[in-house]
Amino acid sequence: MKVLVLGSGVIGVTSAWYLAKAGHEVTVIDRQPSVANETSFANAGQISPGYSAPWAAPGIPVKAMKWLMQELAPLKINVKDIDTETLVWMTKLVANCNTKDYHLNKSRMMRVAEYSRDCLKALRQEINIEYDHRTLGTLQVFRTQGQVHSAKKDIQVLTECGVDHKVLTAEDCLTYEPALHHSIDKIVGGIHLPNDETGDCHKFVTELAKACEKLGVTFIMDTSIDKLTKQGNDITSVSTSKGEFTADAYLMALGSYSTHMLGDIGIKVPVYPIKGYSLTLPIEDYSAAPQSTVMDETYKVAITRLGDRIRVGGTAEITAYNLALLEKRRKNIEFSIADLFPYAGDLAKAEFWTGLRPMTPDGTPILGKTKIDNLFLNTGHGTLGWTMSLGSAKYVSDIISSKTPDIDGSGLSIARYA
Repeated sequence: MKVLVLGSGVIGVTSAWYLAKAGHEVTVIDRQPSVANETSFANAGQISPGYSAPWAAPGIPVKAMKWLMQELAPLKINVKDIDTETLVWMTKLVANCNTKDYHLNKSRMMRVAEYSRDCLKALRQEINIEYDHRTLGTLQVFRTQGQVHSAKKDIQVLTECGVDHKVLTAEDCLTYEPALHHSIDKIVGGIHLPNDETGDCHKFVTELAKACEKLGVTFIMDTSIDKLTKQGNDITSVSTSKGEFTADAYLMALGSYSTHMLGDIGIKVPVYPIKGYSLTLPIEDYSAAPQSTVMDETYKVAITRLGDRIRVGGTAEITAYNLALLEKRRKNIEFSIADLFPYAGDLAKAEFWTGLRPMTPDGTPILGKTKIDNLFLNTGHGTLGWTMSLGSAKYVSDIISSKTPDIDGSGLSIARYA
């Protein structure tokens, strides 16, 4: 079967890999000159099933109001970019901010994320792929006793889902991240998730794309995707800057840009672009650098070791599709690395980046079938695209191939919004 994959980020390329492995004739189309050139380019670098949790949680609306009043805060809203689409999405998110929905959504996300990590391990056994990866886990650090108390709900879900974790004192944290001794007085405790991993997503996708080409996958780059043409209950073609493309099946993997294209053919997906920022800086003192990923719970900033570099990712900005690289948003992520690992890297040499995370109001990605027979979705992964990528791709590939997926698909499709 001919399958056309729209998008060459980590979601599109991992999908192409599994579809090609299943024996399909796969073509990937993207507007960028190379793969993983947008949201997958400089993300936080963490593969964190244990940290998979929806934004929509009890107490978040109140916290969000407080954050908006702070200079250094994990959430910012650009009021001038707020429109009806933004308000509708925010309303849906707030509706999920209750204990029942939080536990349901988190369990769905962790189901995909845990499976995805297993798929990644299997892939590494199958092919030799290097992407500055480490398997030393995630350390979530708390700066206040209030955060320790609030974490009890997450710990309960981790226990229910069988996710390995260890609750730590401040001194215990040094066992996993010795360089925190420079800032140990600012930490009151933490949680270690030993099965989480790290790695450079851009490097991974670039190498996997080469492996895909060996399987016969065709990549058509520098090609804008203009619209889907629908007749009856099928997609008949995709219009692009290089003409019309046809296939037997079509997979939407355009992240935040899936929403409007799908809306044009009558499919409404609540996927909204949440802008994020990152810094990538060279390590100056290896003894003062993190070993894996440290999640600063106060500022929602991930500090990740990638070979001889440190990737610092964070800040959620609600600003529609505005991709302006704002220097004032740099303060939040810069403060976290400077405060916790003051001697690790050279901030003066840091590369500053921004990208759009495709977020659903309940945190769970939208995977699988649509009401159109030959159109399938793999989108809406939010901040966890790298974490959920391989599991989502394998699941969707199995659906397209009419195989029974390895995991329960309950609550993963667009049908949950009906």
